[in-house]
Amino acid sequence: MASSTVIEKVEALVEPILEDLNMELVDLEYRREQRGWVLRLFIDQEGGVNLDDCANVSREVSAILDVDDVVPNAYHLEVSSPGLNRPLKKEKDFERFAGRLVRIKMSFPIDPDGRGQERKTFTGILKGLEEGKVLVEQDDKVGGTVALALTDIASAHLEFTF
Repeated sequence: MASSTVIEKVEALVEPILEDLNMELVDLEYRREQRGWVLRLFIDQEGGVNLDDCANVSREVSAILDVDDVVPNAYHLEVSSPGLNRPLKKEKDFERFAGRLVRIKMSFPIDPDGRGQERKTFTGILKGLEEGKVLVEQDDKVGGTVALALTDIASAHLEFTF
């Protein structure tokens, strides 16, 4: 079974559990690592998650995964917070975290602000999402707001500053 199929099945089982716990699934990984297969869930909630939250989710998810048997290989289950540099994956993430510093990497180089230089990485203050485009007020010398097509984003993360 392809790992993408496993991820889809696990996601369908896990989402309702997390909703009942007032949490969200930020990301899900299923991959082979040096010590074997790992199923990794990144969870979050308003105010963040702590170790007890992760342990509680781990117990709940383990029970349902054991019953439904959707993971074909023996695996280690890991549940954790997405950390300070939380990934932004869903449309609602780009709306929820408006006003925060972000780093966005595009799938290919672009020149959205006509500087004459294509680039893949953009950092600045997230302004939100409009008509499928993520708006970022750049924090470099030139500045200005760029509109980046959500469908062309390879990865996006909150940036933590001290």
